[in-house]
Amino acid sequence: MKQATLHTASREETLSLATRFAKKLRGGEIIFLRGPIGAGKTVFVKGIAEALKLKSSPTSASFSLLKEYKNKQVRLFHIDLFRLEEGEVFNLGFEEMLEDERAIILAEWPDPIAYMLPADRLEINFILEGSDHRTIEVSSYGRVSDALLEDLCHAA
Repeated sequence: MKQATLHTASREETLSLATRFAKKLRGGEIIFLRGPIGAGKTVFVKGIAEALKLKSSPTSASFSLLKEYKNKQVRLFHIDLFRLEEGEVFNLGFEEMLEDERAIILAEWPDPIAYMLPADRLEINFILEGSDHRTIEVSSYGRVSDALLEDLCHAA
């Protein structure tokens, strides 16, 4: 496991960080997003989607659990499991997502599915520091995510 700590001071800085990071995504990445409501998880997803030039902008997936956005290069799966328990996630289609080499999985509140996904993942924890300031703790678990962590740190 490798770790890094980043900081943003506004919504725009969080979007910019996500935009720069997204340029390194090719498909096959799994990213867990943690933090309290309003911490910037969905803003980060929006920045990634915009950078990938996906047709629509992600909104909070809290009420639909899973949203898919795609273009000719990638499929972005935005998962929000805020209200689910481990036993309630079996019919979301993870097998299909994992078999698609173009898939990028961004999972908010990922604990109910953590055991179902490969161990190689990037975990991003958003911590509110007051006003619009955030501390963003990033941990990588595996070869692919180690490279993503390096890219995210260089994007900062």
